[in-house]
Amino acid sequence: MRWSHCLAQLCLSACVLLVPFAAQAATEDDPWESINRPIFTFNDTVDTYALKPLAQGYQYVTPQFLEDGIHNMFRNIGDVGNLANNVLQAKPAAAGVDTARLIFNTTFGLLGFFDVGTHMGLQRSDEDFGQTLGYWGVGSGPYVMLPLLGPSTLRDAPAKLVDDYTAPYRYIDNVSVRNSIFGLNIVDTRASLLSAEKLVSGDKYVFIRNAFLQNREFKVKDGQVEDDF
Repeated sequence: MRWSHCLAQLCLSACVLLVPFAAQAATEDDPWESINRPIFTFNDTVDTYALKPLAQGYQYVTPQFLEDGIHNMFRNIGDVGNLANNVLQAKPAAAGVDTARLIFNTTFGLLGFFDVGTHMGLQRSDEDFGQTLGYWGVGSGPYVMLPLLGPSTLRDAPAKLVDDYTAPYRYIDNVSVRNSIFGLNIVDTRASLLSAEKLVSGDKYVFIRNAFLQNREFKVKDGQVEDDF
């Protein structure tokens, strides 16, 4: 679910893996910094004293094969959103790969516990409705730090509501089951980001902001980003 992914990015974006030069300033993209910084501080505090310890404990007690399997299952669920957005972006080839991944991983991969699709050469997409809007020319707008939900932009923040319809949680009637799966997804996603923390340097707020913005541009343009140098 996209909400849980953003929640796990309270103070750390997975995109730091792609942009080691993200500590450069980009204040023109952040006119609301005076508001964003206090929200970031709040999110960082919640992460430090709640999410991160939970993720570390989960990683400590969970066998690696089980942790990988659970992570694969949530990624398999996420392929539903990838498929929907590739269709909306008029990318039939990518949508076909998403469909094949869903079929093979859900069946032969035991509901996605094993990522057989990747082993078959079917590479996973990473699409959401914010990227779809960007693909059709909608500008990102200013950077926005959302309470508890983490980094976003004026375009991407409301797009999360649309992505929510591709997540299974809203269709699970049993409240305890729904909340348990939702919570596990949050902890699993945060655990997957623990190893990336060592890449953060300098002003943490600036680093994460620029890493997020650069990664979003990279994804919207499908990696076709012009080098300014």
